[in-house]
Amino acid sequence: MEACGHSLLFLFLLLCFSSLSYVFSALSNVEAASIIHRQLLALSKKEDLSDDFEIDVNIANPRLHRAYIALRAWKKAMYSDPYNFTDNWIGPDVCSYHGVFCTTAPDDPSINVVAGVDLNSADIAGYLPAELGHLTDAALLHINSNRFCGIIPQNISHLKLLYEFDVSNNRFVGPFPDVVLRLPSLKYLDLRFNDFEGALPSALFDKELDAIFLNDNHFSSQMPYNFGNSKASVIVIANNKIRGCIPNSIGKMAATLNELVLMNNVLSGCLPPEIGLLRNATVVDLSWNSFAGVLSKSLEGLTKVEQLDVSHNMLTGVVPGTLCRMPNLVNFHFSYNFFKGEAEECVPMSTKSTAVVEDKSNCLADRPAQKSAKMCAPVVSRPVDCGRSKCGSSSPVKPVPKPSPEPSTPPRPPPSPPQPPPVRSPPPPSVHSPPPPVHSLPPPVYSPPSPSFNSPPRPIHSPPPPGHHHSLPPLPSHSEAVPPIGGLSYASPPPPFYPGYN
Repeated sequence: MEACGHSLLFLFLLLCFSSLSYVFSALSNVEAASIIHRQLLALSKKEDLSDDFEIDVNIANPRLHRAYIALRAWKKAMYSDPYNFTDNWIGPDVCSYHGVFCTTAPDDPSINVVAGVDLNSADIAGYLPAELGHLTDAALLHINSNRFCGIIPQNISHLKLLYEFDVSNNRFVGPFPDVVLRLPSLKYLDLRFNDFEGALPSALFDKELDAIFLNDNHFSSQMPYNFGNSKASVIVIANNKIRGCIPNSIGKMAATLNELVLMNNVLSGCLPPEIGLLRNATVVDLSWNSFAGVLSKSLEGLTKVEQLDVSHNMLTGVVPGTLCRMPNLVNFHFSYNFFKGEAEECVPMSTKSTAVVEDKSNCLADRPAQKSAKMCAPVVSRPVDCGRSKCGSSSPVKPVPKPSPEPSTPPRPPPSPPQPPPVRSPPPPSVHSPPPPVHSLPPPVYSPPSPSFNSPPRPIHSPPPPGHHHSLPPLPSHSEAVPPIGGLSYASPPPPFYPGYN
């Protein structure tokens, strides 16, 4: 079994490094084979971390001694550092290493420890060695925008104080790295822009996290039934292949959720009325899926929402004026659906609403740029009975057959229509171009502990990575002064609070 697992891992890594060699022309076949072999050897150590890894110096502080082991091994696992970011990772003074931050230990103010490592935007190529498990005092590990490859080692579970884990915009592969579920202090998880695949573990949404970023990977399971158990303030799962419906457990997020971005998956069924319980949500983006049925009156409960996007779905019925009059609404996109009516307040440029509204490519009479009657009839004439829908059940969702790759296919296609209704062209595939650098060097590195670990981070609105979101129809000219539509504000970490550090 172990040999089989290593063989599969070898194939994963081979694909990974072949991709790097093609894209960056920085890795020969011999070097790729060497790197694969080195990570396989590191994995063979499992949880057994030795303290005598090529130690050629004497460090009196045992915790800095272990940090030296970890950083020395990591330096050896880097095969390209084009900006010489780690050039000074030499010798016993690990606290002087570029990107390494030290402070007094929370349990012993007489000694210093390595409390964080930040290599953001260094363009370093390599892998994560098992010895990183020696960084047991680290509260921060940021390696955003590099070329690290392979998998996340299990020994990361030794980092019991790790509060922020950001490995976004690299080339990690394999299933969801369940080792992060064993990090007891973790609050900020950022895995976006990698090549993770397979199922999302339900345990992820039972973990006490403040922010979850999984967008732009290849996750392909159904939405876990306990999705609503999460206490996170920001959840972004855009640009994956998550299918099924949104469980009605989503209503349990009412007190904590600020931003929810599920755009460009293969989600279907009716929108659960419990979405309207998200009274603190400012961004709700459900676009580029296959949701059907009508907009529930309960959505009026989104009283703080600023960005609401349900475009590019199979929604029908009438868009109520109460939605367009919500007090904080800035952008509301419901284009590319099958709505047959809209309240006067929802007409773009209406004087009765201050929000920027987009309604094109629906079935609205007397409005420009709408679908033809021939395209609308098969869908509008067969409304979906959301009252009989089993989507949103609080019990685990039963598996459904794998959907067609074309997300625009109606959930209940009419028999032999004269022409399949071309709802939209499928979203262009994710191209994995790098997101903008996060540059999250701590300012200062360690701040006093937060009074409440469950309190949401302050609102964050960094711009989306170019090439990773889908172009929406142009907004009216007066929209230039307003923020982008929901789902295009992927967050970067807030200034961190590290429990125990001063």
